[in-house]
Amino acid sequence: MKKHRVAVLAVDGVLPIDLGIPTQIFNARPNTPYELTVCGDTEAVTTSTGFSLGLTAGLGALAEADTIIVPGFEDYRRPPHPRVRAALELAGRAGIRIASICTGAFAVASAGLLDGRTVTTHWASADDLEELYPRLRVDRNVLYIDNGTILTSAGVTAGIDLCLHLVRKDLGAAVANDIAREIVAAPHRDGGQAQYITRTLPAARSTALA
Repeated sequence: MKKHRVAVLAVDGVLPIDLGIPTQIFNARPNTPYELTVCGDTEAVTTSTGFSLGLTAGLGALAEADTIIVPGFEDYRRPPHPRVRAALELAGRAGIRIASICTGAFAVASAGLLDGRTVTTHWASADDLEELYPRLRVDRNVLYIDNGTILTSAGVTAGIDLCLHLVRKDLGAAVANDIAREIVAAPHRDGGQAQYITRTLPAARSTALA
């Protein structure tokens, strides 16, 4: 099985749950070819919840990757360091597959890779993304969008749907379903689902089994 290198880009203020999704799904398994690296511009980053995280590689890992995953980060209105933007732009121009989770779309947009595209991000950040990067369009009513070499997902757990979608594309539904079963996730949620439904659940009327 040919090796497939996955580089997860962790910028300062990275959201731990967004970072955990691709590192769990693309971790090495006997039935997958994935080789995982967590990389960044510094030797360590501080997460949005305050703990520090050591990185295993520098930005050079992006140019060597087959797939790049960009998790969300806290201060998303501030673009990442110019070195990060330049490395993302170089990878994008080289045709490397790049996928963002949640506000990771802001980092990809800062490299100019979302210009002219319809993308998505966390519903609460959609207005900010369109304001800061007016050359793109945000679809607020989907879980993820696959534009071929550029993919974006909505917030938090939609990153699971996106990453499983990538596994399905690479290795087929059976492998994706095995991973979904392992992490106790839905094996497939179509990308066109709404991010949330503005309707409260009905109050329980009895304690009996319905």
